[in-house]
Amino acid sequence: MLVHIPSPLRHYTGGVSQVDAQGSSVSELLNDLDNKYSGIKFRMIDEHDRMRQHIKIFVNKNAVNSVAAPLSANDEVHIICALSGG
Repeated sequence: MLVHIPSPLRHYTGGVSQVDAQGSSVSELLNDLDNKYSGIKFRMIDEHDRMRQHIKIFVNKNAVNSVAAPLSANDEVHIICALSGG
């Protein structure tokens, strides 16, 4: 499935903004991304397997709140990073 990578995480993908990944859940998708782009998952998921506060994941334009959310092969996933600063 197509995964849109936000600019703060593109250094993991060599600057690529869209990648292909597989999984029947968000968790499996993130594991596949991490296998292909080592270290990217930890930037999105904490040590308790929860999404970090600054990360939002959308599947077909619908926000998901859990890494257990199911996926199908034709889904499109957008990973969004909130920016902060002062």
